[in-house]
Amino acid sequence: MSEPRPTFEDRISGRSYRDANEMIDDYLTRFGESVGVELDALDEDGYTDVRRGSATVGINVLDEHGILLFLSRIMDVPKEGREAFYRRLLELNFLVTSDAAFAVDKDKDAVYLRALRRLSGLDYEEFEDLLHTMATVADEWDDRLAELYPDG
Repeated sequence: MSEPRPTFEDRISGRSYRDANEMIDDYLTRFGESVGVELDALDEDGYTDVRRGSATVGINVLDEHGILLFLSRIMDVPKEGREAFYRRLLELNFLVTSDAAFAVDKDKDAVYLRALRRLSGLDYEEFEDLLHTMATVADEWDDRLAELYPDG
């Protein structure tokens, strides 16, 4: 017996979607209309990105894992003063980043801002809030951290 496929339905509008990609594409269209910008739909791999100021927020539908991943590259990890740098990121994660968090990709030695959310049960308002949070925090902190840690 196969596992039932998750249902993708917007709680507020009641609209049902055949899959997560269709839902996120609709949410991207709605978000773009609300801010007056045309956004690209997801590609065949379930990816698109949104620019805000100096930041780019990648939006990834990881259907096999049932999650939506927002990811924004912030900077390289500085060569010097790493302990103080990591502490600063943790302090920022405590309140400044809201639903997002700074993370380090060890293979690329780079800092990212990321947010994860389960796809099932995701409604448009939550998507909009996560995207707005990611874009705002990434746009502010990519510049501020680069100023504080110029060798990054």
